[in-house]
Amino acid sequence: MRIVIADDEVLLREGLARLLAETGHDVVDTVGDANALLRAVERESPEVVVADIRMPPTHTDEGLVAAAAIGETHPGVGVLVLSHYLDSRYALRLLEQLPERAGYLLKERVSDVAVLLDALQRIAEGECVIDPTIVSRLMAKKRAAGPLDRLSAREREVLTLMAQGHSNGGIAAQLFLSQRTVEAHVAHIFTKLGVPESADYHRRVLAVLFLLRGL
Repeated sequence: MRIVIADDEVLLREGLARLLAETGHDVVDTVGDANALLRAVERESPEVVVADIRMPPTHTDEGLVAAAAIGETHPGVGVLVLSHYLDSRYALRLLEQLPERAGYLLKERVSDVAVLLDALQRIAEGECVIDPTIVSRLMAKKRAAGPLDRLSAREREVLTLMAQGHSNGGIAAQLFLSQRTVEAHVAHIFTKLGVPESADYHRRVLAVLFLLRGL
């Protein structure tokens, strides 16, 4: 997989590049700011970009702004945003901008090679991935009554795994269910949340957005 890394923390950037190279990926460029990232994407045509959410010059949301720009100009390029911050609003904004080929992980996940590589592979295949810690906190959060209250306990488990980027087959393996049973749960989730008919994958993203918005 061809990858560009953007992070102003040199040690993290170079360490991540070395880790990915050791696992067989082709890190075609490493840069330290959002403008350099956009130039690298144009020049190197990567399959996936790994970007810090906060980079120079303002250290606010440069990674998200760059992700949106990449989605507009290079829709086939996946974007994995890394952050120190456990904030569902960033994940929500990312998915609203990029309903495909996008992921939001906490930087602490970088040390778990299996999780990182799995996320990159899913994103490259067109899926979206949200950090499990964010999803777990949102599912446990007290909120006003809304569509999520219509879900059964099992359906909430399935939605949690959907938000983390798992396919129906992956959910079935995690919950020790048949894939047909998972498909039935997913259909019930769409109905109870009022997710409109569309391509199945887009319906999954819409269901996850219900969770991220805390509806």
